[in-house]
Amino acid sequence: MKKLKPEKLSVEYRQVVTPTQPVIPRRYTLTHSDITGELFLTIGSQYAFDKIGPTRDEVLAEWKLINNEYILYVYVYVNGQFGMINACIRNKFFIKELPLALEAIFYGDRAFLKVHPELYNSPIWIYFDSVYPQFNRIEYWGVPFDYK
Repeated sequence: MKKLKPEKLSVEYRQVVTPTQPVIPRRYTLTHSDITGELFLTIGSQYAFDKIGPTRDEVLAEWKLINNEYILYVYVYVNGQFGMINACIRNKFFIKELPLALEAIFYGDRAFLKVHPELYNSPIWIYFDSVYPQFNRIEYWGVPFDYK
């Protein structure tokens, strides 16, 4: 697994979101450059759809309160427009790169987590979105503390 290089991570805050507030709504849009290896994390009350490219290899995440418990809900678009083989490749890509993406999100928003340390033990649920049943699923991926 690749490790995060903090110098390659850029963080931008938007709308009413600050480095420490609010918990909800707090949404993450993580994109990257294939050329430079840089990661771009946008944290706002809405997703940064203007940062999403045509390849749809971004990671979207948001804090939700369900049954009085905070969870981090993560969304990745596996399907792709080019059939089953492409979906299989994208599925493998996301499985391989998600630990780095989660580490980038938690590192990039570390001031927030320092003020809300209880969130380090919140479950992470990842929705792999696909029209193919074998790739369309929701998986538990631990807690933020696992990616510190």
